[in-house]
Formats: sequence, structure tokens, C-alpha cells
Amino acid sequence: MLDELQRRNYAQNTVRAYIHAVEDFAKYFCRSPDRLGPEHIREYQVHLFRDRKLSPGTIEGRTAALRFLFVKTLRRRGQWSSA
Repeated sequence: MLDELQRRNYAQNTVRAYIHAVEDFAKYFCRSPDRLGPEHIREYQVHLFRDRKLSPGTIEGRTAALRFLFVKTLRRRGQWSSA
């Protein structure tokens, strides 16, 4: 994912935020993110909103990071559309 972000010339702050978001997602489920899917994304979003009480804008940023991971890095476009 890091290589793909750098190849696309994402800003360093965005790269850090995306990496952090994916790490947090994986830690929440105690699994590699490539073993997770749309149902996990929905559960994670609920967790961020209800338990972590993050703002909608922050959750949107985390979701953008997961979209990048699944669509651009893992090439799971069809899987993302159901999330």
C-alpha cells in the first residue's frame, strides 16, 4: 500500500493517515486487512462512531483509506461496492 500511495504522489500527511487507518482497522479485528471484507468495514465504521466517538469527517477519512486499500492496492473493486 505504501508503494502505491507514493507512486501516486500522495502527500506525506495523507500517507501517514492512511497507513495509520489501515493499521487501526487490522488491529481492531486482530487480522491482516487482506483477510477482511465489506462486513468488517461496516462494523469498524460503527465502532468508530459509537465507541470511539470520532467525527463524521474523521470516519470519512478512515473510510477513504480503506477504500484505497481495497480498490487500489488489493484490487477488490467489486467487493468495495457492497461496503
